[in-house]
Amino acid sequence: MISGIPASPGIIFGNALVLKEEQIVLDTQKITDEQIDAEIARFYEGRKAAVEQLSSIRDRALASLGEEKAAIFEGHLMILEDEELEEEIIDYLRSHKVNAGVAASKIIDQQVAMLSEIDDEYLKERAGDIRDIGNRLIKNILGMKIVDLGDINEEVILVAYDLTPSETAQLNLDKVLGFITDIGGRTSHTSIMARSLELPAIVGTNNVTQLVNNGDFLILDAINNQVYVNPSDEKIAELKALEVKLAEEKAELAKLKDLPAITLDGHRVDVVANIGTIRDCEGADRNGAEGVGLYRTEFLFMDRDQLPSEEEQFIAYKEVVEAMNGRLVVLRTMDIGGDKELPYLNLPKEMNPFLGWRAVRIALDRREILHAQLRAVLRASAFGKLAVMFPMIISVEEIRELKSVIETLKSELRQEGHAFDENIQVGVMVETPSAAVNAKFLAKEVDFFSIGTNDLTQYTLAVDRGNELISHLYNPMSPSVLGLIKQVIDASHAEGKWTGMCGELAGDERATLLLLGMGLDEFSMSAISVPRIKKLIRGVNHQAVKQLAAQALEKPTAAEIEQLIAEFSAQHALN
Repeated sequence: MISGIPASPGIIFGNALVLKEEQIVLDTQKITDEQIDAEIARFYEGRKAAVEQLSSIRDRALASLGEEKAAIFEGHLMILEDEELEEEIIDYLRSHKVNAGVAASKIIDQQVAMLSEIDDEYLKERAGDIRDIGNRLIKNILGMKIVDLGDINEEVILVAYDLTPSETAQLNLDKVLGFITDIGGRTSHTSIMARSLELPAIVGTNNVTQLVNNGDFLILDAINNQVYVNPSDEKIAELKALEVKLAEEKAELAKLKDLPAITLDGHRVDVVANIGTIRDCEGADRNGAEGVGLYRTEFLFMDRDQLPSEEEQFIAYKEVVEAMNGRLVVLRTMDIGGDKELPYLNLPKEMNPFLGWRAVRIALDRREILHAQLRAVLRASAFGKLAVMFPMIISVEEIRELKSVIETLKSELRQEGHAFDENIQVGVMVETPSAAVNAKFLAKEVDFFSIGTNDLTQYTLAVDRGNELISHLYNPMSPSVLGLIKQVIDASHAEGKWTGMCGELAGDERATLLLLGMGLDEFSMSAISVPRIKKLIRGVNHQAVKQLAAQALEKPTAAEIEQLIAEFSAQHALN
């Protein structure tokens, strides 16, 4: 049995296809002055071939994945054709008198090393993109064959050291059942694309390529994050039964698609989806989401070398609003910083980036970014139900300033003749203890709250959730976190406003009953979780869970709260 990191859920059975690429072997012998021009020509020929291949991959991604995923490969093309990269490679070739392959390898290695040393997970994972682009360039310079994963003609589970975004985009989805890799993280482009493709995947196993051979029969259990190699008949039967059970549950849950999230005694809430791209709207619709509670716009800003224009943003936001067909879309403005950086913004190196220059703090300092995004949001609001919310708010002063900016931009748009929703809802993410404690003041300034439990938990408990040494202390069911959540909900209701939640807790079945009893109005989560949460809400009495919440808020430990919920669930046959 092999364990890994969940990238995309599902259970599949199939034979392994282990990808073992031909190793790049470089001739390090020095060249003569007379050979320099010929080697420069080899570089340009190799780059031309690589550009043609990436252009084909981009076009294939556009057809199967949509514009925003295809933009990843547009970014790769920009890097490949970058004049500075070209100059560095040719300068190295001339000055060191090495062939084109060696020169390209040296410069790519330098760039990868630089990104890998930066203490930032996003940029480290982008180093893999640079390596992918560089290897493609070098192989084309050397005339090596590039494996085309679109040509796989039998059903297989891919096993590889890594799968790059370009390789993932090439997969023949009729034949590739799923994949397993030695390296990778849940936030890598490859994992994100696997989820978009709804392709079961496990990454970060460390050594799956050493433990699996071509033709081995595998079970990829991306529910429990295990890989079984040539399993026993008993294990196959066990997981086949689980597969059947999951399929039956999925079919039953699908019946809830068009039904509201309403309790047995008639209390209604909204169960909506978190999305990052237009493609995610398909999953939201398929799973019966009643809207979008978190549209992460920062994905539009990533994997490019400059800020998206107002027009680009307007088109992207308009597509999402129209795709949701009259259902409310809550758009979060750019949440960059912390673990998400944009190289072209030249963000400063900070000791505590999660407490530093990020999100709305960048927007208020870089008004051109804020204005372009808000103008695009306002223009898109003319095409459906759209609300806007701001992340990382800590004070009334910030939201008043942002509201003033919105009013100024509305005036500009009126003068320019652009249509927009004059009454667009404006809200804030409550993800700092300051915002939670000041909720009674903030509620007078905004139309709604959306609680971001991931950061709220981290900041309240002073626990870096990415630090393995203290990750056991990170628990959103902590009495202190739940107390703040209740305070926020009550503050909004006192002003006649509504509160949603878009952190991981919103899709956690352990917490659903408690949050419902605390008065949460909207639950926003990964689309795949929507049917289960909707089913749970439709099976309980609101008065009963209100009593449960009241009891839970009197408990001094997370363990006691979780035990209380477990007892309630067992008593009401909700397990």
